[in-house]
Amino acid sequence: MFVPATFAVALVMTILSTVCWGSWANTYKLTKNYRFELFYWDYAVGIVLISVILALTMGGGIQHDAAPLNLLFALIGGFIFNIANVLLVAGIEIVGLAVAFPIAIGIALVEGVVLSYAVQPKGNGAMLAAGVLMAVLAVILIGKAYGALGGERIVSRKGIVVCIVSGLLMGSFAPFVTRAMTAARPLTPYSVAVLFTLGALLCCFVFNTALMRKPIVGEPVTFSGYRAAPASYHLLGLLGGAVWGIGTVFNFVAASLVGVAISYAIGQSAPMIAAVWGVFVWNEFRGSSARARVYLGAMFAAYIVAVVLIARAYQA
Repeated sequence: MFVPATFAVALVMTILSTVCWGSWANTYKLTKNYRFELFYWDYAVGIVLISVILALTMGGGIQHDAAPLNLLFALIGGFIFNIANVLLVAGIEIVGLAVAFPIAIGIALVEGVVLSYAVQPKGNGAMLAAGVLMAVLAVILIGKAYGALGGERIVSRKGIVVCIVSGLLMGSFAPFVTRAMTAARPLTPYSVAVLFTLGALLCCFVFNTALMRKPIVGEPVTFSGYRAAPASYHLLGLLGGAVWGIGTVFNFVAASLVGVAISYAIGQSAPMIAAVWGVFVWNEFRGSSARARVYLGAMFAAYIVAVVLIARAYQA
């Protein structure tokens, strides 16, 4: 089983997880007029498939001797994550990136690190807190940068509530992963990833099915829309899930050395990677004002400082 032997390798893996978590949504952007509730079925299958593949290769096989309670912890973590992730996308559709990401990811980042550190106090707490604050600042700045692009959008109360609930749930899955990896007869990070993604897929049959009937945004959809979608859309969904799943496995594997709080803190800075795609690929900032570019530059600077501080938290 491959696990990082040095902090430098673990740090590279956490940064790669950030890149994956911030990049998977590009596959959805390549679809046209395709509802996210339908795209999400292939995405959920993709995250399970890639986690199983990595467990059987890099992980040396799927573990069978862990405590049953740890299996349950990993499944619950994935179930909670899935609800949070779907709500985040719904929040983005209602209030936009400028509002959704600072609220949801900001809450998730702080909550996830605090709860994970409480379960597994690994690293310098003060240094980690400083790094988390800088990461939160970076998330706020990217929201300000998107907001400075202009355009009218009504910020609804429902959208704010959806983002808050998403953030609270997104931050609460990390302690379950921590317990699964640190309690008596723990799971390997690869096995945690398999069960975590399986929990997310199982959640789809409950939560995603309900949203298809009563969506937060738009009209109800049925599986006829899924069956009518071109094969390329299904492949894009699987690819998006594979990209996210690689990031998740890398994050959990790195956490086996540095602790979940540190790996989670770096990984949840994924909005900054999404901003890079927005700037250089999707041209979301074309013709933007000087104020938007200043916010963007400050965001990247804050993120770099956050990574440095979080890295120092492990070494201190």
